[in-house]
Formats: sequence, structure tokens, C-alpha cells
Amino acid sequence: MQESELAYPFQSIRAVLNENLGRFPDKTALYDLDQDKSASYAQLHEVANRTARYLQKLGIEKGDRVALLADENLEKLLIWMGIWRLGAVVCPLNIEINAGHICELLQTIEPKLTLWHSDIDGPAMTEGVGGIVMRFDGWDAGYSANDGEEFFSQLASVDAAPEVETENGAEDISCIFCTSGTTSKPKSVVYNHMAYWLNGLNTIDFLGLTSDDRTLEYRSFGWNSAQVLSLMPWIVTGLSMHFAKRFSHSRFFDWIKAHDITFAAGVPTVVNMLLNEPLGISADDIPSLRRMTCSTAPLSPEQWQKFETMYGVTLLQLYGMSEAGWICGNRHNRRRMGTVGPPAKHQQFQIVDGDGNPCPPDAEGEVTVGGPQTAIFVITPEGDWEDQRAAPMRTGDLAIMDEDGFVTVTGRTKDLIIRGGVNIAPLEIDNVLLKSEKISEAGTIGVPDDIYGEEVVCYVVAKPGQALSEDEVLAHCAGILPEFKCPKHATIVKELPKSDRGKIRRDDLKDMWAEERGK
Repeated sequence: MQESELAYPFQSIRAVLNENLGRFPDKTALYDLDQDKSASYAQLHEVANRTARYLQKLGIEKGDRVALLADENLEKLLIWMGIWRLGAVVCPLNIEINAGHICELLQTIEPKLTLWHSDIDGPAMTEGVGGIVMRFDGWDAGYSANDGEEFFSQLASVDAAPEVETENGAEDISCIFCTSGTTSKPKSVVYNHMAYWLNGLNTIDFLGLTSDDRTLEYRSFGWNSAQVLSLMPWIVTGLSMHFAKRFSHSRFFDWIKAHDITFAAGVPTVVNMLLNEPLGISADDIPSLRRMTCSTAPLSPEQWQKFETMYGVTLLQLYGMSEAGWICGNRHNRRRMGTVGPPAKHQQFQIVDGDGNPCPPDAEGEVTVGGPQTAIFVITPEGDWEDQRAAPMRTGDLAIMDEDGFVTVTGRTKDLIIRGGVNIAPLEIDNVLLKSEKISEAGTIGVPDDIYGEEVVCYVVAKPGQALSEDEVLAHCAGILPEFKCPKHATIVKELPKSDRGKIRRDDLKDMWAEERGK
């Protein structure tokens, strides 16, 4: 791929920092909503260069790995930019995963330096880990050389100039991050800088972002989804990025109004919460907010339309995965409810049948992806580095592309319910269940059956204040679905088991079903 063909030709972090310093030095680059603290582009340039020089002083070189253990805060992102400014590799392990796996992951990644924030139990997470281990606290423009064991105190003795000579290239490794691993040791994913850049360009293409935007993110930057949706467009365009440690139902609209947010990240859990527990906010109350996204799991068309009607905000369903980055996305100027949009740019996208042959329009098959925006390696839980660059990746997702190029994700290959030899997609049943005015969340699974092999059952969560019975759920489905697709049992629960990123854990539902029946 020729860099001249890109909407924003690739630049190193050094070049981006210098360009934004010249364009708008006093503009807010980063705003930490929890700390009510910000950094301008001039300050970002200064602290990134100072950090790069200090890392060199510690013996960190281009290509070395630096682990970052922290919740989301301004200091974490300032250090992150300093690591990339040097050309080193950032490893932002998500502290939300099972804490017992952090030491194992660090030992697998082998960072030369590990930095942990004082708000977490850094000594426990880094016990037995090699390399330099150091704490970091707060940052301010003046620094303070009063703590010999704290990172930012040490920066007081380091000048921001002259700039270090090293910088990252397009093919250099940029980041090693982990996938969700709540109950088992997660795998890690390795990206180079070009893959991140291209994913950022896709986000810009989806959302129409410019340097005038003010965005809002409240998910961990340890996850690839926050990196490609929020971090990279910020780097590429020079917009103002606002962030918080996590979503707050009570503060969300206050953030938007106080900072004139133009775009906010979204996930199904947040969309459902704002739909089912409204705060009396209308479009007139949040005029700056033009767009939100929803990714991680598909939205039903009914949820989508209801959200846009309630808040007057354009909602865009996107689709991606850690190893592949963005796969598809509805565009701000081209979208279709109920789909995940057309394929993203900068990738090899294909839907294939069981023999690996391309599927015609409107035929279901498995999504495969490849190309320069995807991961270059995956590190298995056992520590093996698997090269991902040779052949297209099979995602395990089932989908259909229509004649106009819009893609509908229909489920996971492993989640398919095979009843009497007929394939049934759980997502189709989920979407029918969500048409009910009484149901806020739904999860459908297949369970063993002596006659049909598998039978359809569902778990649902009632909307606040709604009384819901199994008979009502089954009758609702019977009025829409053919008999063979209708759930035979419905269980009403307070909540569905989900991953850290809001995906329904259908395997956990199957375990619940088995436990309830003593199997």
C-alpha cells in the first residue's frame, strides 16, 4: 500500500507531535474527566519528549517493551506518547482482567520497564517480574524532584530538548495488548504502527471526524476497541479527546454538555441503559453531540431506531475484533439499520462457505479478513508467537452481505444451534425477543435434546418496573417466529453473564442451564 494513497499519509509519533505543536499549541489535547485535568498540545509535546529522553537514560531503546499498569488517567496517556515517541513498544495490560494473570502476562511479554500507577497494587502485580519496575503518580507542568522512586519526579532532572533521534516507523511493533481474560489466561495481540494508523483512518471514515471534534471515551485503552475508535483518530487528526475511567450513567450527559462533546463511544450495555433508564434528556439538551457508535455486539433495528428517536443522535453500528481491527462499519453518510455497514477499507474482506469459496450476495458464510490493518502476531496463553501475516484470518463470525455491500452479522459459528439438522442463529432469536416492550436484554442458546439434537431456549432480562413471565416471552416469540425457531423455555434473570466488553457469554448460559437441571 502506497502511503500517498491514504487520506492521511502515515507519520511517526515524532512528526505528529511536532505538527500539532505548530498547528494549535494551546488547544486541549487530552482531558481527564475524573481528575478534571488536561494537557494542551504544547504540554503533550514537551512531556512526551522529556519522557523519551528519560527512558533513554534508563537504558530503554527503540523496540524495547514498556508495560503500563493503570486505570485510565492523563498520566498514563502522557507516558504512552513518550514511549511511542522513542519508538519503544507500549504494553498497556488491562488491570480489569483477572489480576492473577497480570504477572504471567508480564513474564510472557518480558518488558524492559514496567510502570504502575499508585492507585493499584503494583507490587503484587509485578512480583517476580524482570526488568525495571517503577511507580508513577500525578503530573503537572512544573514536576517535582522530591521522590526518587516515582516516574514523574525523575522527569524533573531531564530536559525536553534536544529531541531524541529515534522514532517509530510504519512496520515497527507499536503495541502488545491482551484480549478479554476474565476466567482464563488471555492471549495477547501484537500490532505494528501502520495497522494502528489504518484503523484510525477507518474510524475517521466511519464517523467523519476532524480536528474540530471533541470526543468522549470511557473504556480502557488496554482494549483494542478503545485504541482504534478513540486513541488513533485523536493522534491522526489532532482533535480534543476527553476520557473517564468508566461509563457513568449519572454523569454521561453532564460530560457532554460541559465540554460540548461532538462524538461519544458506545456499546450495547450503554445503549440499553440509556434506553431503559432515561434521564429526561432530549436532543435539545445535548445539541453538540452529533454521533455515537455501538460495537462489541449487534444492535437490533428496533433498539437503534428507538435510541435515535429518543436522543436525536446518529447511531452507527460498527464491527471489529482484537486481531483484525475494524472489519465493517456504517458511515456517517451511508448506513443501514440492522447491519454493521459495508466492509472497512485497507483490508482483505471475504465471506466464505464451508469449503473456503466466496459466498454470493445474500448467502450466509464465515467472515475472513487479512491485510495491513490486522495484527502481525498473536501470543497464545502458553507464550507462543503465532504469525498472522500469511493467510486471511477466519473470524468465527457468520454474516451475510447484500447486493448493496451492507453486512449483517448473524452469529458465531460455535454458537449456532443445530436443531434437527437445521442451523438456527441465536442472534436472530435475540433480536425477536428485544422487540418486546418488556425485555431489555436477551441471550439465546442451544441445549441438548434427545429428539432434535439441540433445542432452542432463552434467558431474558425484564426492563425496570416490568413484570414478565415465561408464558409471555414464549407467546411473543410464537407471534413472530416459525415454530421450529421458537424457544421452548424462557428463563427470566436479573442480568446476563457478560465479558468485560459487554458480550454475552453464551457458554456461561449453557453452564447455567446444565446446573439448573443437575447435569
